[in-house]
Amino acid sequence: MNKIISLALLAAGVILLYFGYQEKQSVGSQVSEAITNQPTDNAIWFIIAGVVAVIIGAGGLFFAGRK
Repeated sequence: MNKIISLALLAAGVILLYFGYQEKQSVGSQVSEAITNQPTDNAIWFIIAGVVAVIIGAGGLFFAGRK
């Protein structure tokens, strides 16, 4: 995998994690979590997508020099 693509995935993953955290801390999510005891679907999907992108990006950077 190209290092530029790996860096882009890593940066996108960090941004998605940030948005997921912000979504989880929002008033609507806090109310929903108080009622259902679960965060909103948007927060969960942002966090999952962010973790996957960070793992793929970091793996691409780590294994880029190895063949």
